[in-house]
Amino acid sequence: MAGEIIDIFNGDAFSSLALTQGVQRNPYQPGALGTLNIFDPNPIRTTAVSVEERTGTLKLIGFSERGTEGTQRTTEKRKLRYFDVPRLMHDDTINTYELQNIREFPEGPTGQIVTVPMQLEREVARRLAGPTGLLASVEYTKEYLRLAAVQGMVLNPLDGSVLYNWFDEFQITQATEVGFNLAAQAANTLRPIINGIKRSMARKAQGAFTNQTRIMALCGDVFYDQFSNHTDVIRTFLNWEGAKDIRNDAFGDAFNLFDFDGITWVNYRGSDDNVTVKIADDKVKFFPVNAPGIFQEVLAPGESAEFINQPGAPVYVLPIIDRDRRMWWKLECYSYPLYLCCRPEVLLSGRSEA
Repeated sequence: MAGEIIDIFNGDAFSSLALTQGVQRNPYQPGALGTLNIFDPNPIRTTAVSVEERTGTLKLIGFSERGTEGTQRTTEKRKLRYFDVPRLMHDDTINTYELQNIREFPEGPTGQIVTVPMQLEREVARRLAGPTGLLASVEYTKEYLRLAAVQGMVLNPLDGSVLYNWFDEFQITQATEVGFNLAAQAANTLRPIINGIKRSMARKAQGAFTNQTRIMALCGDVFYDQFSNHTDVIRTFLNWEGAKDIRNDAFGDAFNLFDFDGITWVNYRGSDDNVTVKIADDKVKFFPVNAPGIFQEVLAPGESAEFINQPGAPVYVLPIIDRDRRMWWKLECYSYPLYLCCRPEVLLSGRSEA
């Protein structure tokens, strides 16, 4: 059996290239923010990405006499910044003692014999692409990074420390949180606040918003419950047939959502521990959807020889074999994503206050 297993591990189907390509052909289920496709894919061939900033303003042109010189246009200032792309790495080891007692057994209505190689392939698939496999952990981590990005940051998933604060990197003063006095239930108070948020984001976008752009609000549990039960919201939906069910279960990992006053309000469902991937209970985070160029998913190339200087892929799978002792076989999973917000000034935050 040992020789048979090693032959499988040495086969073409278990090469790093085949495994990586196989992952790309069979994409795993993304998280809630992943389904929005707000991050423009940007595969790069290097380990750092350059971001060029050009600041342009419109100016009033003063009157001048015919035949005289007019106002000279000032060329926009340009800045170039470089950001290193971080690395995610996760692995799992299959030891020979875990396969020691695998034996053939009949399966299915015809009693088909399942061979040891088939069982081994299933075990590899489970550890790689199963519900708690390597790929699931990578996607879980990417959702954490996406959630940080729509708040203008890149956070280290290990300890929550800030790798990049896009407000600081682009020298932009972050706007003060917007207060919502939801507990008071005062009528006709929500729309003036919401209109102020929409106007502020549109003005700061400086043309980045299109006719297809809409604003998404990710709400913590307490904020969502108070907002969705506010007098202004209830009155809007009272005589509308859609009030019977303002949910959209197709959103995936999120809880309920509904549109109100031109913004989609989402009760964001994070991790099951309600701590790791989460919007604070009393908070709401505003960001644009369908606004090209504001968010990017920068993907750097893998470290193996066959991937260097190639455009980055979402994930790489590398098999490692204990060729000397033949005691274990390891799956290593790599990803090199940088979730970049090029226009953090359009990101706003709010809170529920008494």
